[in-house]
Amino acid sequence: MNKVCILFCGQGSQTPGMGRELYENSEAVRQMFSLGSEILGYDLPGLCFSADAATLSRTENAQPAIFAVSLAGLIALRERGIEPGAVAGHSLGEYGALCAAGVLSTEDGFRAIKARAAAMSQISGGAMAAILGSDEETVAEVCEQTPGYVLPVNYNSPAQTVIAGEEPAVLAAMQVFSERGLRAVRLQVSGAFHTRLMADAAVRFKEAIQDLPWKQPAVPYYSNLTGGRIERFESLPDYLQQHMLSPVLFTRELGVLSDDGYEQFIEVGPGKVLCGLVKRTLRGTRPVNIETAADLEKAAALK
Repeated sequence: MNKVCILFCGQGSQTPGMGRELYENSEAVRQMFSLGSEILGYDLPGLCFSADAATLSRTENAQPAIFAVSLAGLIALRERGIEPGAVAGHSLGEYGALCAAGVLSTEDGFRAIKARAAAMSQISGGAMAAILGSDEETVAEVCEQTPGYVLPVNYNSPAQTVIAGEEPAVLAAMQVFSERGLRAVRLQVSGAFHTRLMADAAVRFKEAIQDLPWKQPAVPYYSNLTGGRIERFESLPDYLQQHMLSPVLFTRELGVLSDDGYEQFIEVGPGKVLCGLVKRTLRGTRPVNIETAADLEKAAALK
């Protein structure tokens, strides 16, 4: 299992009731949720298990909830003797990966997520849309030719790229893709994540985490920002500020992981979004997701 990469999912994967089974079956998971509740200042299990979809989808709620459920999956794996050979996350998921790699403690991970969610939830305006069935070059070309500010921000798979920017420009680009017979699906988010429109939020966020302690990765860490492995952070606050403003190079990241010999991927957190992206990017792989006790049996079978 030393060549397994654990993947941490991003915002948008949330679903009511997520993580309940892991919570009920592990004292360590319950302790982690209790710590999160203390730092966040509200009932984190209540949010994850009882909130409706609309409440859970709000940025200030979705980010801490997904982070906690992802850590629950990591704890459950470790309780069964499964340790990551490498870690990676998708956008928000990088915070779970940072904790898994020992860069941030669980406590400071919650503090960072609390600050990030608060900063990003204050940003309004802008839009995002997923473009399905088009290659990266075509998406970039359409964005470049569209009046206004719109650009590719999430390179999710060879046939799925997310665009973001000013709302009129995003809507205009979506129209072009639709006219070409491609699917363009607007995402239900509060702002244009991973663009310069998040600049004010990124500044506030960096100021809030400036004094958080952090360490160098103890586990191979793969980055959305660079699309490859990071062995050493010069400044984690600087990195996370830039991460909020920069494209998510997930497809490139998966390619580097594959080149480095990682053939098995386990997604922790709600849903199977990253499993789908892995399958579409790295043909022949069979990733598994961890959300329930039955899922843990699938992962245990990989040992």
